[in-house]
Formats: sequence, structure tokens, C-alpha cells
Amino acid sequence: MILRAEELYRFYRSGDEETRALRGVTLHAAAGEVVLVSGPSGSGKSTLLACLGGLDDPDGGTVTVDGHRISHRPEAERAALRARLVGVLFQSGNLIEHLTVAANVDLAQQLAGRRDRRLRDELLAVLGLWARAGAWPSQLSGGESARAGLAVALANRPALLLADEPTGELDQHTEAPVLRLIREQAGERTAVVIASHSPAVRRLADRVVELKDGRAT
Repeated sequence: MILRAEELYRFYRSGDEETRALRGVTLHAAAGEVVLVSGPSGSGKSTLLACLGGLDDPDGGTVTVDGHRISHRPEAERAALRARLVGVLFQSGNLIEHLTVAANVDLAQQLAGRRDRRLRDELLAVLGLWARAGAWPSQLSGGESARAGLAVALANRPALLLADEPTGELDQHTEAPVLRLIREQAGERTAVVIASHSPAVRRLADRVVELKDGRAT
């Protein structure tokens, strides 16, 4: 099992107000499996993905990725593990505007302490971006930007790929090939967890976890 998240709780406090974003959520994902996390806005989807990737730390429960506990560690340790083990694909914001497509992938590798030009070039070729390697993010179409973000997320062949509404800004014609690439690139060694409302993602997923009021149903 690549991902083991056990009994996750996350509370946010503002003055006397407390928001219970996660209430005892357990989620497992195996290598090669695509899991959809679905639910209405405010149900805790983004909070859950942030905790799974070590971008946030749960108040209770544990997250283990590929045998490494990523929760309840100092931020610097979580960041190092995340760079090596987890790829994160956002709806937007995966690319740094002042770096080319190739340089964005290079940076993701450098943060993990590696430099693998062969892997970078292979990813860009497979994702149909070889001719756009020297382009700036502002020069990319919506579909190209989504594929470039996927290249960054996969730059280190992560054990776990997390995607938060990865095709939310794409039309149906562009969404389908991006989802197909996510499935193909995950292969048999990467677990994928996607938070989305998209019917196309639901069809792609092997399993669906519904969140409501911070609880998995």
C-alpha cells in the first residue's frame, strides 16, 4: 500500500470559532490505483489533500507514504519527503512564471536533490511538450499548461500523485487527454488521489471516496 492515512482530524480556529475540516478520515491507496475524492464545496477535499501531501499537518491521525511517515514532522522534513515521494498537481499554479517549461521540471528535481535530464526529456516527450520545452508558462495553451503542470508533478517519479481539480479550467475536449496521461503516467507504481467534481474523473477512477462535513462516507 503506497498511501495510508489513518483517522485524520484537522481543526481551524479563529477567535471563538472552530471549523472541523476533517473528522476521522481514513484513506488508503495502492500502487496503480486512482482514487477520486468527491464531495460538495467545503466538505474537506482540499484540506485532506494538503494533509496527505505534507502541505499541512493534521491535528490527529497519521499519514504514511511509501513506508515513510510524513505527518507530525517539522516543516523542513515534510518538505524534503514531499519533494522525493509526492507529486502535487493543482488546478493552476504548478508553474513558476519566470521559468521555462523545462526549467520548471528541473527545479522540481533539484528540490528533491536530483538532476535527471533524461527523465525530464522523456516526460516532456511523452506529454507532447518536447517542442514547448523552452516556452514560458504565459505562452502555453490551457491544455499545454495542464500537461506542463503534470510534468512538474511527475518530475521525480513520485510514489503518490495528488491532484486538486486538475482539469477544472479545461474544456471536455482538452480534459480527456490530460486524464488519460495521468492514468498512463501513474502506471503500476504510483498511487493517484484526485479531488474533483468532474464526471470524467469519476469515470476514470478505480474507487470513489465521498466526503461530507469532513467525514468519509
